[in-house]
Amino acid sequence: MQTPPLSQITQATIILLGAIALAYFARPVILPLAVAWIGAMALKPPVSWLRARHFPAPLAAAVVVAVLVSGLGCGAYYLSRPASEWIKSAPETLPRLKQKYQNVFRPMARLSEVASSVTSPVINTNASPAPAPPARVPAVENGSLAGKVFSWTGSAAAGIGETIALLFMLLASGVFFSQRLVSLMPTLQDKKRALEISHTVQQSISRYLFFVGLINVGLGMVVGSALYFLKMPNAALWGTVVMLFNFVPYFGPIVGIIAVALAGLVSFDSIGAGLAPAAAYLALHLLEANIVTPYALGHQFTMRPVILFIFVIFFLWLWGMVGAFVAMPVVVTLKVVCDRVNALSPLGEVLSK
Repeated sequence: MQTPPLSQITQATIILLGAIALAYFARPVILPLAVAWIGAMALKPPVSWLRARHFPAPLAAAVVVAVLVSGLGCGAYYLSRPASEWIKSAPETLPRLKQKYQNVFRPMARLSEVASSVTSPVINTNASPAPAPPARVPAVENGSLAGKVFSWTGSAAAGIGETIALLFMLLASGVFFSQRLVSLMPTLQDKKRALEISHTVQQSISRYLFFVGLINVGLGMVVGSALYFLKMPNAALWGTVVMLFNFVPYFGPIVGIIAVALAGLVSFDSIGAGLAPAAAYLALHLLEANIVTPYALGHQFTMRPVILFIFVIFFLWLWGMVGAFVAMPVVVTLKVVCDRVNALSPLGEVLSK
C-alpha cells in the first residue's frame, strides 16, 4: 500500500486544525447552522410529504417548524414549574442529605477525623493562640449575577432564534443546496456520486434521529411510569430529563442516574427507597442500550464504542452540551461519506464496529 507524501499529510493536518479552530472560535455562527442542518435532515420527510400534497415549499416548511416549536413550547411550559422548583432547591440538596442520613455518614466522618489527627502536626499547647484574622466580607458587585443571568438568557434565546430561522430556510430551500453541490462536480461520475452521498446522508440522518428519538421518548415514558409507581415526586419531569439526556451517549445516562439518585434520596426517608428510582432507571437503560437500540438501528449505525466516546468528548469540549447532542449525527454523516469515497474507506473501517 502506497503511503501518501509528507506534503499531503502536512496539508491535511493544517486543514483539519484550521477547521477545528474555526469551529471553536466561530461557534456562535457554526453551532446554530449545524443544529439547523441536522434538524433539516430529520424533518425533511414530513416536508416532502406536504409538498407531495401540493403545498409550496415555504408553506410546508412553515407548517412543520410551527408544529415543532409549538410542541416544544407546550412541553417547556408544562414542565417549567417543577423544573424551576427543583433548581431552586438544588443548593440545599447536599445539606439535607447529610442531615437525613447522618447515621450513615457518621462513621465516615469519624474515619476522616482520625486520619486528620494522625497526619496533623503536634501543636504546642503552652504557646498563646495567634489572633484570628479579621473576617473579610466578600465584595459583591450590584447586579453582577443578574447581569450574567440576563446575558446568558439573551444569548441562548438569540441562538435558539437563529437556529429556528436557519431550519426554516433550509427546509424551504428544498433541494437547492444539493443541486448546487452536484453542479460543482467536474465529471458526470462525480455528480452521480455527490448526489448519492447527499441522498444517503439525508436518509441516514433522518432514519437515525427518527428511531433514536422514538426510543428515547419510549424510554422516558417507561422510566417516568416506573418512577410514578415508586412514588417519586415530579415523575413526568424526570421522564423528560431521561429522554433528553439519552441523546448524549455515555455521559447523558450517567448524569441522569446520578440526578435521579440524589432526588430520590432527598424525597424518601430510607436509602433503599431513595435509590430504588435510580436502580429502576439503570435497569431500563441497560435493557434499552443493549437490546432495543441495537435491534432497532441494526449494523448500519453500529460504531466502535471507543471512537464514539472520543467523538462525544471532543464535541463536548468544542460546543458544550449542544455539541454532545450533535456528535452522533456528525459521526453517522462521516461514516456514510467514508463508506462511499474510496480515499476515505480506511477511516470508514476504523469507525465500523
